[in-house]
Amino acid sequence: MKLEEFDETRVATIEPSEAESVVPNMPKIGITCFSKKLIDHYVEIFNGEKIAELANANGRIPVYKIHYQGHEFALFMSRVGAPACVISYEEMIAKGLDKLIMFGTCGVLDKNIEDLAIIIPTSAIRDEGTSYHYMKASDEVSVNDKYRADFIHILNHNQVTYVEGKTWTTDAAYRETRSKVQRRKQEDCICVDMECSAMSAVSKFRGKDLFQFFYAADNLDSATWDKRSLECDDRLAEKEKIIYLALDLAMKIAQE
Repeated sequence: MKLEEFDETRVATIEPSEAESVVPNMPKIGITCFSKKLIDHYVEIFNGEKIAELANANGRIPVYKIHYQGHEFALFMSRVGAPACVISYEEMIAKGLDKLIMFGTCGVLDKNIEDLAIIIPTSAIRDEGTSYHYMKASDEVSVNDKYRADFIHILNHNQVTYVEGKTWTTDAAYRETRSKVQRRKQEDCICVDMECSAMSAVSKFRGKDLFQFFYAADNLDSATWDKRSLECDDRLAEKEKIIYLALDLAMKIAQE
């Protein structure tokens, strides 16, 4: 298959540095999630200062600088789906970002995982195409090789329960068939997402630190799809608090 033709050449025809320039005041540590509603809320409560943009034919995504307990961090929204998410990550690196903390929803493959539970992926099945351009073909990629112990300490300190396990990263959300779900469960996957394996591959290729975690949303481990909190605002206040877990980890990293 073409996806097995990994090219180890480091320089591509178009490099991110040709598309983006370094932003002089870009914080080295960034936080990103996929929800515009949450990003807008965070910009408001942290008085975010716009310092850059991520732009393409779909429109422009602002990049903000926020301050938290004496430290400054970049804050921006990531696009859903591995290719779009990776492009933004590459461009943020070109702008000067060095370390990134990413969080977002995932579907659960184990109905016992509660709605909004924190999930720490330890590895990801590569059922998307983007990662194969950043590392040799393999079924899985390790995730969160760094900072996992630090994040678990933060969760325990805040008395936040969590689950660790393998995620299934797919780029075809409407092709998660029952048979595929069962096969992924047999391979010990506890959740499904659309970006994790690709983002991990990019971070390894670029030599950058990346930490990813999820908060559980819809349930695929049932006879019919259970949306749970995926498309409702009933628990928005709980979702809004999740950034503080990311900020505490960002502070820990900044103090190293």
